Amino acid sequence: MAQLIMQLPQHMILSTRHHAKGCSMTIQIDPVRRNLKFHLPADKVTNWNPAGVHVTQFYNTLSIFFPAGERFFIQSVRNYRDKISDPHLKKQISAFIGQEGFHTREHEDYNEALVEAGLPVKGMDNLVVRLLNRVQKRPKALQLATTVALEHLTAILGDTVLCDPDLLKGCDPHFAAIWKWHAIEETEHKAVCFDAYEEVFGSGLKAYSMRVFAFIVANFIFFSLFYPFYARMVQKSGGLFNIRGWLTSLNFQFGKPGVLRRIIPAWFDFFRPSFHPWMHDNRQYLAQAEALVEEVAGFQNEQAGQAA
Repeated sequence: MAQLIMQLPQHMILSTRHHAKGCSMTIQIDPVRRNLKFHLPADKVTNWNPAGVHVTQFYNTLSIFFPAGERFFIQSVRNYRDKISDPHLKKQISAFIGQEGFHTREHEDYNEALVEAGLPVKGMDNLVVRLLNRVQKRPKALQLATTVALEHLTAILGDTVLCDPDLLKGCDPHFAAIWKWHAIEETEHKAVCFDAYEEVFGSGLKAYSMRVFAFIVANFIFFSLFYPFYARMVQKSGGLFNIRGWLTSLNFQFGKPGVLRRIIPAWFDFFRPSFHPWMHDNRQYLAQAEALVEEVAGFQNEQAGQAA
């Protein structure tokens, strides 16, 4: 065990944390705030992925949800920060909030590029905002449970990006980098809200039932919005009646590489009473962060050179 700990980066440790289920050795990753600016080329926002319009707009549609969603996540965990007694978890929560704040900023810039390209993103974002405002009128416990649910979904989607380099192969490097960065940080903090939820509410039947209920409802609502948004984005890009493009998208989602097909086992794991996000140990992909930071620094240098 000592040898394993010595091989891990400083923010990746094994620690003993007391959960309602008992005291157990768990993986603990300390999220790292990375204030990165990606300088996305606006003229490529609708064609940055060589797989075509339908796959490009699949990613672009996901971006629509992030600013409002991440602001909601931040507030839901802030509601309970004073009830957290574990000082290490408090630090992780602060880092989680920092990461989500940077994600919000960068995806707002991303979405603004979509607006400039003539895509109806503002109306979609307004709908997501209104929906989450209604959720914020519900009990705060349910808000945190919803965050736990959606953090699991984003984490397992992010894992598909990290474990399959071919997904972003040949893509515009700026767009590839923002998706890889987001996936790395969603992986780093994937257990933070879950651990906060368990510290506040435990892991008994009531807590389990609430998080599972939130997971079912949140997934139903998300996908009920995502696919109409996606179809509208493809339509505005001129691909609505492109059968070959839709077949490519279907293969991308459910065939090979099958980004949604591949998350199904991990998706169902959330229903386990003993579930914990780090039961899916994919921390090896976090080693990609250092090279990514250097790559993005190169984008910033390019931008500075163009400005000069």
